[in-house]
Amino acid sequence: MDLRRLSGRSALLGLMLLPSLSMAVGKCERLVVTGSPDAPPYLWRDPQNPKHLIGASADLLQQVAGELGLKVELLYAGKRSEALEEVRAGRMDMLADAPLTLNELESLDYIHPALMQNDYLVWTRKDSTLNFAQVADLAGHAGAVSESARLTQPFVAMASEHLQLKHLPSLTQVFQTLLLGEVDYVLAPRYAGMAMAQSLGMEADLVAFPQPADKPGLFLALSHNSACNDPWLRGQLAKKMTELPASGLAQALLQRNLERWKAQLQQPASSPKP
Repeated sequence: MDLRRLSGRSALLGLMLLPSLSMAVGKCERLVVTGSPDAPPYLWRDPQNPKHLIGASADLLQQVAGELGLKVELLYAGKRSEALEEVRAGRMDMLADAPLTLNELESLDYIHPALMQNDYLVWTRKDSTLNFAQVADLAGHAGAVSESARLTQPFVAMASEHLQLKHLPSLTQVFQTLLLGEVDYVLAPRYAGMAMAQSLGMEADLVAFPQPADKPGLFLALSHNSACNDPWLRGQLAKKMTELPASGLAQALLQRNLERWKAQLQQPASSPKP
């Protein structure tokens, strides 16, 4: 009698444990992800399907998610501020390219280390006498940067106090201003700057110093309000992010998407419809 009761209790206990065991391997099978629609070669709107985002960050996340048995959909959610609000509210699960900011820790869980690194280089004209080895070398020189640049908070604070940086609406205008001699240098991402210089026919006239002035990371960031935000997923993503640098995959995808974006620049088309 006692043995039967014990057996029954064991079976009941086993049934009670089943849900928790299934939760341990993740309760999410599909992630809805968004990000900045204007950050090539990392992320931008697909000209063939404007409701979706493409780029190196999208490809890398798809690869990582596939290894974890998750489906990922990269969707356009408007400009960067609108995409952030969609994720904050939990209407979308994750940002694929979140800059690390203290005030967002209240609504987002950042996955460390970063998915991608977006080095900002100092670009000058080839006839410039400016020499750059450290940020202090830029003091006293007029510079320009795109309004959409995502620099680290410490760099922004330092620049506002010590640098003469003009903020312009687009990367195209930033480089044109440099070529016209209106500024001494510009800050631009390594890969986007290369593609822009080539597409504008400025490659022979400009030079970029190899050492970055700033190295903002592009992080995966899960919404606190996402049903997919659980310890299993955060842990698995962090493990994958740790393994990525040694794989060389991120660099390969950056190069592939840089060529993809440059090819699109060579074929002017109408802007994607909302």
